[in-house]
Formats: sequence, C-alpha cells, structure tokens
Amino acid sequence: MRAVALRAVAVASLLTMVAACAPMPQPIAPPPANPPAGMQYLYGSGEAAALSVQAFAVLASHATATAKARPAQSVVLASSASLDQPRFVPCGDKPLAAVFDVDETVLLNVGYEYHDARSGKGYDEAAWDAWERTGAGAVSPVPGAVDALAQLRAAGVTVIFNTNRSSVNAASTERAIRGAGLGDAVHGQTLFLKGDDAMGSGKDGRRATIAGRYCVIAMGGDQLGDFSDLFNAGQPVAVRRAATEAPSIATLWGKGWFVLPNPVYGSGLKGGFDDIFPMDKRWDLPADGEK
Repeated sequence: MRAVALRAVAVASLLTMVAACAPMPQPIAPPPANPPAGMQYLYGSGEAAALSVQAFAVLASHATATAKARPAQSVVLASSASLDQPRFVPCGDKPLAAVFDVDETVLLNVGYEYHDARSGKGYDEAAWDAWERTGAGAVSPVPGAVDALAQLRAAGVTVIFNTNRSSVNAASTERAIRGAGLGDAVHGQTLFLKGDDAMGSGKDGRRATIAGRYCVIAMGGDQLGDFSDLFNAGQPVAVRRAATEAPSIATLWGKGWFVLPNPVYGSGLKGGFDDIFPMDKRWDLPADGEK
C-alpha cells in the first residue's frame, strides 16, 4: 500500500511540474477599435478618392493626346537604361497601350484589408493566396479608374495589367478586374502576372515583353517598381527619394508615369528617424523661457 501511495505522490508531483512548465495561454487581443491610419486614408477618405480621380483624369488626358501625336518612343525604360541616363524602348509601328499595376492602382482590395485590420496579423502569404482565389466579389475600383480606362480604349489604346498577383490564380484575377468594371483582362495578352517569367516580383521582364508588342504611352502604379525595377535596387531611403526628383526622371511624372496614393503597404513605407528627418530640419519644443 505504501508503494502505491508513493507512486501516486510521484505522479502528482510530475503532473504539477509539467503544468508549471506548460506555457500559459495567451489572452486573445480584441480587434482594434479602428483601422490603421493608412487604411482610413486610402479606403475611407475623400482626400484619397480625390487624389485618385485627379491622377486618372490627368493620365487619360495625357494619353489620349499622346495617342493622336503618335510618339516615336514609349515610356518603358530600355534594358540598357539607368535612372541617371534613361533610354526608352522605341515605338515603331506597334499598337498603342497603357500599362497598369492592379492592386491599389486600379483595384482596391477592401475585403483583404478588412481582414488584415481586424486580425492585426499583417501580411500573410497564405491568406493573400486565398484572397486572390476567393475575394473577387469584395474589391472596388480605384476612384476614377473605370472612366479613365474606358476613355483610353475609346481612343484606341489597349489597356494592359502588369501585377504581382500569382499566375496560378490568373482566372480569379481576371474575374476581379472584370467584376470591378475595369473591362476584360486576358492572361498572356492583356494581363501579366508573377510567375509568367523567371524574374519573380521584378516587373521589368514583363514590361519588356509588353513593350516588344506595344508602344506603351502611359504607365500607372502605386509603387516605384511599377515603373522600373531600378528603383528597388537597394538604395538608401534618401537616395531613392532623390532619384525621383532628378532631372532625368522628374519630367516623367504626370507625363507618361502616373502614381496613385498608397499609405497602407509597399516599398514606400521604409526608413528610420535618421532616414526621414535630416539633422538640419529637426525641431524640439523650446525650454521654458526660450524664444
């Protein structure tokens, strides 16, 4: 009997030790009261809608005028170009086209960002893949995009989409674009996707393919990589920003290259205090008595 009692005590002690070592269950955080500020701005504000309408109005006006003039060169950088010395793919007699990124350029991923805001988990590759496959009914067109794309097509300009959505989900992306009122997109013809070549998320290869078939007179995007992969070559934040203002590139903004606002995600959301705030532009509240 004593042996049985001792064994029971030992088992109880072991269970107590295991329980003590087991991780405590973490409380489930309640969903945030409001979406992040960037989402409030992009998906909810009149200011963001106005900026998008403004960008698409300028784009459509510029592209329709350019189409009539029949340019000698496209707005796609040639493979040998640099940001300091830009060179462009010649047009020849190729048909005219305008090339657009999809996500947050012509299509707002409202459903996915709702999920992201409520879960607070941030970007998740598996969740995004599920979104591409099943979220076609929970998107909205970017304000101004539907009318602008219709104007381009009416002017004889082919609308082409170049996006880092997966080629595996091409059919779903076609449905999302069409369902948002942005017209038809056909994979391999007017829709180019990540996985169509060996360059991964880089878009220059797909741009070169498009520019080999078309005279591209306008490009629209929400990330600098929607215009050239050269912007994503690992430059420091300040150097990358300065490249957009250099004389060799600055003349393209609003005159062939058109940027849409996106404060929610992407390559523009980088940099620490030293990257963003130059030493000679810093200010602190003066101490009492100081003017």
